[in-house]
This record gives sequence, C-alpha cells and structure tokens, in this order.
Amino acid sequence: MASILWRQNHVKVPALSFGCVHSGERGFLWRSSMDCLFMNPIIFLLLALLPAMSGAVELNSNTQRLPLGQVMAVLEDPSREATIAEVVALDAAGRFVESDEDVLNAGYSRSAFWLRIDLNYRAEPPAEHGRWWLELAYPPLDRLDLYLPDARGGYRLAQQSGDALPFHERQIRQRNHLFDLQLTPNQPQRIYLRLESQGSIQIPLTLWSPVAYVEEQSGHIYVLAIIYGVLLVMLFYNLFIYLSVRDRSYLYYILYIASFGLYQVSVNGLGVQYLWPNWPWWANASTPFLIGAAGLFGCQFARSFLHTAEHSPWIDRALMLLMGLGAVTMVVSLTSSYALALRMATFLALWFILVIFVAAIVAWYRGMRVARYFLIAWSAFLIGGQINTLMVLGYLPHTFITMYAGQIGSALEVALLSLALADRINMMKEERAQVLMDTGRKLEAMNRELAESNRLKDQFLANVTHELRTPMHGVLGSLELMRTLELNGELEHYQRIATGSARDMMQLVNDILALTELQAGKLRVRNEPFSVRMIADELYAEHGARAAMRGLSFDLRLDGLLPEILVGDAGKLKQSLGYLLDNAIKFTLRGGVTLAVSGYEAALGYMLDVAVIDTGVGFEAPVDDSLFQYFRQLDGSMTRPYGGLGIGLSLCKQLVELQGGTVSCQSVPGRGSRFQVLLPVELG
Repeated sequence: MASILWRQNHVKVPALSFGCVHSGERGFLWRSSMDCLFMNPIIFLLLALLPAMSGAVELNSNTQRLPLGQVMAVLEDPSREATIAEVVALDAAGRFVESDEDVLNAGYSRSAFWLRIDLNYRAEPPAEHGRWWLELAYPPLDRLDLYLPDARGGYRLAQQSGDALPFHERQIRQRNHLFDLQLTPNQPQRIYLRLESQGSIQIPLTLWSPVAYVEEQSGHIYVLAIIYGVLLVMLFYNLFIYLSVRDRSYLYYILYIASFGLYQVSVNGLGVQYLWPNWPWWANASTPFLIGAAGLFGCQFARSFLHTAEHSPWIDRALMLLMGLGAVTMVVSLTSSYALALRMATFLALWFILVIFVAAIVAWYRGMRVARYFLIAWSAFLIGGQINTLMVLGYLPHTFITMYAGQIGSALEVALLSLALADRINMMKEERAQVLMDTGRKLEAMNRELAESNRLKDQFLANVTHELRTPMHGVLGSLELMRTLELNGELEHYQRIATGSARDMMQLVNDILALTELQAGKLRVRNEPFSVRMIADELYAEHGARAAMRGLSFDLRLDGLLPEILVGDAGKLKQSLGYLLDNAIKFTLRGGVTLAVSGYEAALGYMLDVAVIDTGVGFEAPVDDSLFQYFRQLDGSMTRPYGGLGIGLSLCKQLVELQGGTVSCQSVPGRGSRFQVLLPVELG
C-alpha cells in the first residue's frame, strides 16, 4: 500500500502552453502558440531540416540495457488534445525540456505527457536492422501511444498499451508496457511516446535487448513468486488457525492479507495479465478499491489484535474513522471517478500507516507483549516502502532491491504479523493456564469448605434424628398404652390414625438417620446369627396388615430348604427389604404383593435370594442406574398421588451393597415389578 504514497511527489515539468511574443508581451495560450509556429516560415524550414539530430544516444549490438530517464525530453499537454503534428512543430520550436532524472515522476496530473527519445544504433559489423524493446516499467498507466517515423517524413501511431485497453491488444503481452522497435543501423531515429493516466504518472523508461530483458525478468519472477508465495502461505496458515480457534483476529487478518495481496497484484500489472485481462474498467478501479479494503480490514485487525478499545479509546476512534473512510473509498471506486477514488485511497493509506504505527507504540508502552512483533512487522513494511519511494524520487538508484523493497517489506510484515498472532496464542494459553491454576486453587478451597459444610450438615441431621427418635418413641409408647384402655369408637379411630402417623414419622426419621450415616461412612456391618424365617414373619406381620387395609393380598413364600440360622446383619437386611415392600404396597392398586425367600450354595458360601413381587403400576426401567439415585421418583410433582422422600430405593441398594450383595429390577408398565436381592451370608 505504501507505493501509492509515492505518487504524491511531483516534479516540475514544462507546460505545453508556450507562446510567441505579441506587442512585447508573452502569451500562454496553446492555440496562440500554434498560430505563431505555423505562420513563421523559419519554423517550417526547421521542420523540413529535422533529420539531423546530433544529440541522439548511441547504442550498439553489445548494449543490453539502456536507461533513458536522463536522455529523453518531456512536454506537458494540459489540454490533452495535441496531435502528433502539433507536437512535432513544438519540438522544432524547442518547447521540449531535457529530463535530468532517472525516473520522471509527474505525480497526480490530468495532463498528457509527450516523451521524445533520439536513438542512434551503431552496428558493428553493419546489419540491416537492430531489434530492441522499449519498456515503461510502471503498469498502472491508463494509456500509452508510441509514434514512429513513417515513409513520408512524418509520424504514425505504431503501437498502443495501457490498462485502459484490453490486455490482448498489447503488442508484447507482459505486465509492464513493452514496445518493439526496429532501428536502422547508423541512422539517428527520433520517436515520440504519449502517455496519460488518471492516477500517478511515473516514467521509468528503459531500452532493452530482447535477450537481456527475458534474462532480467526471470529474477523478477522469482522474487514475485517468493513474495506472493509468502502471502499465500500466510493466508492459508491463518485460515487454518481461524477454523481451529475461531478467533476473529485471524479472520480480519486473512481479509487484510487477501486485500493487500490483490492490491500488489494490481499495481504490479499481474492482475491485468492474468486475473482480469479483458476488464479495463476494473483494472483502474481495483487499485483504490483494494486499498480501501486493505485499510478497512487492516484497521479492524489492529483494533482486535491490540485491544485499542480497552487501553486507547482515542486511537480506537481514529481507527474506526479510517475504517469508514476505507468503506467510502471502496464505494467511490466503483461508482465515481477513478481520480477521486485514488486520491481518497492515498489519503487513507497515509493515515492508515501512521495511526496503526502509533497504536502499536502505545500498546507496547502499556505492556502488551505481542505489540512488539506488531511494531517490528510494521517497521519492516515502512522501511521497504521508504526505500522504494526514495528510488522513485531519484535519491536511490533504480536497482533490483530498491524496485522490490516495498513488496519484500510487505511480505516480511505479513510473516512477522503471523508470528505475532502465534505469540498471541501462546500468551492466551499461558493466561488460560494461569486462570485454570487459580480456578483450581479456588475450587480446591471451595471443595474443602463444601466438605466441611456437608460434614456439619450430616452431623446436624444425625443429631436431630437422634433427638427426634426419643420423643417419637415416647409418642408411640403412649399410643400403644392407650390401646389397653377401653375407648369408644371415635377415640379408637383417632388412636389408630395417630399411631399410623407416628409410625410413618418414625420411619422418616429412621430413613434420614440411615442416609446421614451412609454419607458419613459411619455404618458398619454386624455379623451375628439370625433366623431368616423370623425376619420374614416380622416383615409379613408389619406389612401384611397395611396391605390388607388397601385391599391387597400379601403372600409369603419361604423355601423349605432354607437353613434355620444364618450369619449376617439382620437389621440392615430387614431394613432393605422393608423399603422394597413399602414401595410395592404403595404402587399397587389391585392384586397383591409377594415376598419370596430362597437360597442356594455358592462358591464363597451361602447366597440368600429374596424377591419382592407386585402387580402394581410398573414403570419403564431406565437403562442406567438412575432408578437408585437419591430423590429419584417416577412423578416428582407436588400433586403426585404417592408420597415419600424418594430415598428408599437408594438406601436399599446402598445397604445391600454394604453387605456385599446386589439389587436388580424388572418391571413392565401396567403389569407390576420384581425386585431381587442377592446377599452373601454365612451358614450358622
């Protein structure tokens, strides 16, 4: 983008409007000058004697490259209407001015410029003709017309070039403007070249032998291939990273690389040669359009990468203004004049480079580590552009390095900015790792606090349940004693309700106590001799009456081969089976409940097999173990028809597993359920 800034440097070129003397005063009108010239017979005589040109630059068959910047003469035509005949007449009158610069830079000018070159080919040994290529190595010129002598002593339009014409109309199809010259040996020859452009006008003019030109261009092609190869590699590299991390900074950078790379393609003439050879309109409009796009996405990338909105609001606002100017430039380049769009693009490029450079310095000053890479990258870009600018202005020689310094600097900028983005990723990883470490320490402290809080909660619940059991035992005892008294029908009914409610309350207290003791790890298995038949009878007596109250049958099936005495924890076994029977009676509306007890010899002892079967509502058994989770209920709403805390199955499973057994379930919706407990015990 820096190359567009080179066009602002003007040189003083004499205007075409030289006149003759009238009444002691000098006129400056073009037509007045022409009238004077053609009315003066001496001038006509000079025109007739033009063939003798003693100041022609000489070349021979050994000449490979001949810069013409300081051997040509220049004439400016502000009206852009002069014909070749009028220009030849003015040349005879001495209106051309010799150039003393290697590369003439006329800046932004709406004038047409005429160049005169005198050549004298000294052939040794004498040859019929010498073939040479005249190169003007500045592709973004709108129109060039080459005039060569004709057989009648005048001049004819021999060749045309320029990006305002379709590429296929060029005589030699190269990105730079090339004209084929046939020079007659040992005979001075004068040629004229007319050029005009709505953009900057720079005139690096060189005469080449075809072989030397082809050899020279191979080196240029290698450099361009490296530059654009770097741009493409960085583009796809950052595209891959963007698709991986989804960081918008990479997206803005990709768009910036694409816009900036296409801008360079446009300025180098490769766009006209390969991408849009038959779109002369776009060949002009592409330069300001792509500058605007590069400014737009480059500013947004800088805002995102340097976080200017956080540490430098005033810089952020300046970048947003430049983004707006970039968008306007893009629109103007497509809808308005090329000259206006190019001037807007030049203004944008100047401030774009300055503001982003300041933003990088400020970000580095404020401690952003990645800003140093950004600043180094931008410095490489500026240095390369400055070297090329000094070459264009004539302060540095027109060499291979100075010609491509700007593009080499831009390639370095893109590569270094990619390193900056990579360093940004590393920095983000380090910050994330630090955050994770800090979060881990905080979570560890919170877990300790939570564990302590849970311990205190469990201790509180255990204390509360222990304290509740004492008065509840008193209530139950008093209610049982009331049954020994003679009560009338109504009081006896109230006594039964109170007794049932007290027993339910006592069951809830026991459940909560068991839950807290299990969570605290305080429950221990007691291996004592017990009678499994006695446990079954107690369960039948306790739950059979409840089943009968609900109109359900309760069947007790004991295997006749059951041992009389087993060794295990009878209390926990009875408590576990009580939960299953309680659920079976609760969820059975009709039919009955069956408690089936059997056993068999196993490899490690005796296996007690207890099944609780009902004909209740059933359910769709989950594939995972969520049925036995705490507070898991088929219907968790407040209006559900079945009460309970939802911890019975979980307590049953944990109590059985505490004794080394297992609990399994089979159920069919509408047809009932079957819970099976397998518990290893010892023979008494």
